[in-house]
Amino acid sequence: MSDAGDDVDGLTVGQVASRLGVTVRALHHWDEVGLARPSLRTTGGYRLYTAGDLERLHRIVVYREVGLGLDRIRAVLDDSATDVPGALRAQRAQVAERIERLQQLSAGLDRMIDAHERGLLLTAEQQAAIFGPQWNTDWPAEARQRYGDTVQWRQYAERSASRGAQDWQAVADAMADLERALGDAMGAGVAPGSPEANRLAERHREAFTSYFPLTRQMQVCLGRRFESDPEYAAHYDGIRPGLAAWFRRVIDANARAHGVDPDTATWQ
Repeated sequence: MSDAGDDVDGLTVGQVASRLGVTVRALHHWDEVGLARPSLRTTGGYRLYTAGDLERLHRIVVYREVGLGLDRIRAVLDDSATDVPGALRAQRAQVAERIERLQQLSAGLDRMIDAHERGLLLTAEQQAAIFGPQWNTDWPAEARQRYGDTVQWRQYAERSASRGAQDWQAVADAMADLERALGDAMGAGVAPGSPEANRLAERHREAFTSYFPLTRQMQVCLGRRFESDPEYAAHYDGIRPGLAAWFRRVIDANARAHGVDPDTATWQ
């Protein structure tokens, strides 16, 4: 870039744009709004910039690069009463605020990336404390491997990214309360298909939204797994013997009541 002090009267808009690294469109705009007008005019009517014009343009470019708006730049250049250091300090404060906000956004993006890749943003110790000694810390990685390409995993990751240990404790407590209610209902002889059983099935769907929205067809698929998968079955039957099979029947009956055939239900 040429020194603004060069004796360079008579530069065209294209030449000035090249020297300053700005666009011709920007120079035309600054001319139109009266911020920086070329001082010379040829006999053919073409506008040309002088060395003094170039000096003003240099200052405009500098102030624009630090984020000042055109009106503020005009005041700094033309209003002798303007407190230039004060204006720059105010701009620095605004920049600092934007930097802080961008740092927060960056941290949020890091958490979102981690959640999509790991699922659960808790240490092994936190997981054991929240979910109990039966919790297997390999389960999140296994779930990522099995479901990582699904919409449900993305929904789960988006929820997980915003949760800390206390949030997950609330989720775990709500699910534990539901499971105790299921065990109590089975022990009290509540029959699948009864209003009370159907309410429990719907309560399960509502609680599951802590992970991702659960349709009744998807819930039927989960119910099958609760009964057939050894780990799930052991968990539910550990609450009350036979609970896994009973809960699957509760889910199926509730699905039928809402027009879903459990025999043909798929994960959708």
